[in-house]
Amino acid sequence: MTPVPTRTELRDQLVRTLIAGEVATPRQVNLLHFRRMAAGRPYYQFGLELEREWTFEDIFALMVKKCGIDPDTSHVYGDDTIDPDLTIDALDAMGERIGEAAAGRETVLLATGHPSGLLPVYLAVARELRERGCRVITPAAGWSYEVDTPQGSRTRQIRYIDDVAVLSGDGALHHTHDPHPMRAILEEVRVNSGVWPDLAIADHGWAGAAGQAGVATVGFADCNDPALFAGEAEGKVHVVVPLDDNVPPHYYTPLTVYLLARSGLID
Repeated sequence: MTPVPTRTELRDQLVRTLIAGEVATPRQVNLLHFRRMAAGRPYYQFGLELEREWTFEDIFALMVKKCGIDPDTSHVYGDDTIDPDLTIDALDAMGERIGEAAAGRETVLLATGHPSGLLPVYLAVARELRERGCRVITPAAGWSYEVDTPQGSRTRQIRYIDDVAVLSGDGALHHTHDPHPMRAILEEVRVNSGVWPDLAIADHGWAGAAGQAGVATVGFADCNDPALFAGEAEGKVHVVVPLDDNVPPHYYTPLTVYLLARSGLID
């Protein structure tokens, strides 16, 4: 087992691996996504039905506060930033909520739209929650729908990997912002199960749709994905951890160990 890093050690590692600090997420992409969210484009809402009108200026200010992007409005091209201290503060808050789930043996649902990066984090949390008697549910396995891709229409379906929901198709796991799979999961729970999740641990549209449905939700978001931070500001999402969500998976190991320790799931 990797030793639990101190806050200082984790901060240094986050910056060194570009999970936080000066990240590889392009500033111009961030600004474009802020504009598209402000315009109400569904792809950038992550399944959230936000209560207030979020202007570009509102979103920019929010992302400076909650994520630590560069506050210089004249910076329109190049790399952007994520404040590693905000990342760790949010990990502490996420860990507290996951610890409550473990102590109460809650029913938990885990899902990621970034299996190429974040999946190992979810797998570790799911494993530890199961060992502490939590019910980790896997509804709607195999549910499928059609998505438009550059290659034409393709079928995508919900697959569970050790109780973590991902989107699969064409022999691969896929990145997704879509809220539709989480909505299908919650509809399956509502109609056939009755075991409503106490907590969702997720990202992208998986997290947005869960939060919109009233499930207590904690999750991760990159600095080009403002919707979840707006959802947090409106109280629809409990905690959002700002980070680069697609660095090599093993770079997240210290973060994972820190999160498990803050949750009380490991010593």
